[in-house]
Amino acid sequence: MEKKTTRLYFIDAMRAWAILMMLQGHFIDGLLDTAFRDNTDLTYNIWKYFRGITAPVFFTVSGFIFTYLLIRVPQKGFQNPRVTKGIKRGLQLIFIGYLLRTNLLGIFEGRIYDTFYLVDVLHCIGLSLLGIVGIYLWSQSKNKAFLPALLLGATGILFLFEPVYANWSFGFLPQGIANFLTKAHGSVFTIIPWFGYTTFGAFMSVMFTRYKNHKHLYEYAIVLTILAGLLLIFLSSDLFLELADITGVTLFGAIALNNYLFIRLGDVFMVFAIFMIFRKIMQHPTLLKIGQSTLSIYVIHFIILYGSFTGLGLYRYFHHELSPMVAIFGALLFMIVCAFTALQYERNKAWIKSNIALGVTHVYQNIIPWIAFTQRLIKVNVAKLLRSFGLLKN
Repeated sequence: MEKKTTRLYFIDAMRAWAILMMLQGHFIDGLLDTAFRDNTDLTYNIWKYFRGITAPVFFTVSGFIFTYLLIRVPQKGFQNPRVTKGIKRGLQLIFIGYLLRTNLLGIFEGRIYDTFYLVDVLHCIGLSLLGIVGIYLWSQSKNKAFLPALLLGATGILFLFEPVYANWSFGFLPQGIANFLTKAHGSVFTIIPWFGYTTFGAFMSVMFTRYKNHKHLYEYAIVLTILAGLLLIFLSSDLFLELADITGVTLFGAIALNNYLFIRLGDVFMVFAIFMIFRKIMQHPTLLKIGQSTLSIYVIHFIILYGSFTGLGLYRYFHHELSPMVAIFGALLFMIVCAFTALQYERNKAWIKSNIALGVTHVYQNIIPWIAFTQRLIKVNVAKLLRSFGLLKN
């Protein structure tokens, strides 16, 4: 978006980097033999640290690009077409998240496994997009400072009070809903605190959009993100300890003892800075297409690695069994296969969808007689059952 285009290529490049890092992270973490998970090994620790950056970057970038598209159109409120699209997108991601955890063999047996109710990245991002839409609509009747204040405030509240709600089990809620809020039942991600990264990305997007025509936008943005990143990574824990000593508020001390949210936010700032610095050389078409195909890549990787629908994934056969060299080369191959398959799908999406629609129509037309027959059969047997209990007259 430097002069002649409104597309933020460095954001697409960040999305591509984040999804590829997620692929290798999931592959190695799931399949590397536990004997090689040595926390005293420098190489393993470096890999583990950078793997931890992936999710915060992914959530932040998702909030950034979604809000950028949401607020750049002239229409406001419900007249903004991006509001409807955003609601549909959020619901779609939640639906796909549950769909990927569906085991068809279990359904055929009349069972729904507990893993179906667990919450993952797609659920949280989908719900986060709905949350951003809600914040956007709430802010429309206020002055223009209200939207960024709400977004930044949401991040601050979620991050600052994480020690308070981290151990809540939310047992008073149905487990399917509680899984969005707590990891107690096995959810990988939860809406709190991860919504905070999405709202912070949205906040950055609002600021970026408002100053997009500034002559030295990137120069100032790079310096500010580097300074903020270094501050959060190296000084935020000490700052919270100082606040705890000065104010006597134990919450600040608790934050400092497990300060992963603010440190990871610092990592996000540094990643933003790096991609803005090298934005002019990150416009390779394949890289940008990968960044624009993250949902397809995520779905494909979930099916191959975790065995969505059938349970027959790599995770089932090679869970914690690979040596480091095999895991590394396997992860590279896994990234290539998932990215290539997703790009082929995106290139032929219209043809694939049309053929699926034709197939569904054909199947439906052939099972209509069976549906009618089944309905009659059920009606007759239910009537017999009711008569046997004297609940229906002959």
